[in-house]
Amino acid sequence: MTRTMIRTSTAAMLVPMLLLGAACSSDGSTAGAPETDVQGKAHDACLAGSPIAVDGRLRIAATVAPITSIIANVAGDAADVVGLVPEGTNSHTYEPPPSVATVLAKADLVFANGLILEEPTKDLAQSNQPNGSALCELGTATLPVQQYIYDFSFPKEGGKPNPHLWTDPTLTKRYAELARDVLVRMDPANAATYTTNAAAYAVKIDELDAAFRTASDTLAADQRKLLTYHDAYAYFARTYGWTVIGAIQPSSFDEPTPREVADLIAQVKASKVKAIFGSEVFPSSVLETIGKEAGVQYVDELRDDDLPGEPGDPDHSFLGLMRFDYVTMVEALGGDASALTALDVADVTTDTAKYPQ
Repeated sequence: MTRTMIRTSTAAMLVPMLLLGAACSSDGSTAGAPETDVQGKAHDACLAGSPIAVDGRLRIAATVAPITSIIANVAGDAADVVGLVPEGTNSHTYEPPPSVATVLAKADLVFANGLILEEPTKDLAQSNQPNGSALCELGTATLPVQQYIYDFSFPKEGGKPNPHLWTDPTLTKRYAELARDVLVRMDPANAATYTTNAAAYAVKIDELDAAFRTASDTLAADQRKLLTYHDAYAYFARTYGWTVIGAIQPSSFDEPTPREVADLIAQVKASKVKAIFGSEVFPSSVLETIGKEAGVQYVDELRDDDLPGEPGDPDHSFLGLMRFDYVTMVEALGGDASALTALDVADVTTDTAKYPQ
């Protein structure tokens, strides 16, 4: 799939798991997180839209492709869904063009991830929001502040928690449930469609969850470790008992020094992992060098929010994305991913959403 993007130099940041453990309390919640009602306010905002006319058709915009896919499965053929963030784009830094404002000005509903991931798009949505529409930040409305994860890539002093909830299916299931509630409220004429689709989708997510647990159990506990190109698996790791030992990501124009690279190589050797993981969309020469020098496999195929294949392909979905990533991780680390490869990841309804490429 061809992608148009700005590539930055890759800066290395590999931090020992001690630092990750220090950032979170023993139950996985963020130590010292402020007691606020951020989640409740976000949930109320999701349900703040006015119901459309009985003979109307709900117009929905969604930000990143995994969220677009989730919404499309719940909405089915009862609503029109348009994605906003092109696949293969860094959603942290994406600046929406004027054409996105046109889409937002016509949308009855906008679904975003939240947790300070898509702020420029959120600002544009708010400034172009029609009367009676709603902006729903699914992640912010799903996760209590006390469960935010701050870590080496998203330090608490920076004010931005790790936003990548969707790599954890148990949280994504809550995204779909909330989306159902919002759609039913705004379009009660199609409530049965949204409720039926959401129930079928929940079954699919549960099957993905069970298949991954089966595959994960084929790995020794000391091999369930991730060094990735981007810090997108913190919530996944917390739920499934994996450890994120570090992340190397395109975060600045600085290149690591030879000494820093040498330290990273030594750390990978000490961790005894069999593979480290790069990105198909954002290749990393640093990771490639570390893998070669540490004598471990470098797998440059993981994806955060770039769905497999092209729109309309059977695997071009959130479920297909997660199966692809999980199979890639488990097999590269020496486990048996057959429970995942056997999984049916077909959408519960025909996905007619528009995905910008």
